[in-house]
Amino acid sequence: MLDKDQIAAASQVLVKHWRDGTKLDALDARLRPQSRADGYAIQAALETQSSGKLFGWKIAATSESGQKHINVTGPLAGRIMSDTVIADGGTASMLGNEMRVGEPEFAFRMGRDLSPRAVPYTVDEVLAAVGTFHPAIEIPDSRFTDFASAGEAQLIADNACAHLFVLGAPTTADWRALDLVEEQPQITLRGQRYIGHGKNVLGDPRAALAWLANELRGLGITLRAGEVVTTGTCHPPLPIKAGDHFAADFGVLGKVSVGFV
Repeated sequence: MLDKDQIAAASQVLVKHWRDGTKLDALDARLRPQSRADGYAIQAALETQSSGKLFGWKIAATSESGQKHINVTGPLAGRIMSDTVIADGGTASMLGNEMRVGEPEFAFRMGRDLSPRAVPYTVDEVLAAVGTFHPAIEIPDSRFTDFASAGEAQLIADNACAHLFVLGAPTTADWRALDLVEEQPQITLRGQRYIGHGKNVLGDPRAALAWLANELRGLGITLRAGEVVTTGTCHPPLPIKAGDHFAADFGVLGKVSVGFV
């Protein structure tokens, strides 16, 4: 387990690389996290150095394709900071982005707090705490030159590859009455159409949301009212470049889009 000085130093290294738009092969051996707990401790320190406020949470690797993309065996949680959120229909800079993919996602804004407790939250309990549903797009990236070989502890420390995030308007449809497992958002990119699927998100976007709530519970963190949780891509990550326009149509659940420069 890293001590508090090592945790602070590791977070400072990662923050500097993010601010400078540079990459590193790996954290120095003395600062390198050896466990998920170490990774989350470094990630928590990143929050204190951000110019933004905590906007919500992301889940990386909730699909098989997402796990293969970063070479991990299961989901990872990361923080979404307010200064990384782009307005729906806005423009995202590709500067310094080496991962260069866009991901259509099911997102939820919490309506009330879920505080840490001894017993895991059920899916129904977590859904009961949700305020609104939103279509969303995540634009991930990593500070590691070879993110596929960095390992889950370092990727968690690197905020689970959180980079930029686009939140669509809250849906006016009765999303609770829909089977989100079978929802199939349509993504339009460079004149091509792609079909996502709710089942790609840890089997069910609602199960992914509950996973996040319980991951935070295990870390002693409250999932707070107003925070957004984006549950991971419902389609294999799609390559993007400057000049692209990425649009995701979730049918009755709404639409969301972003351009790239």
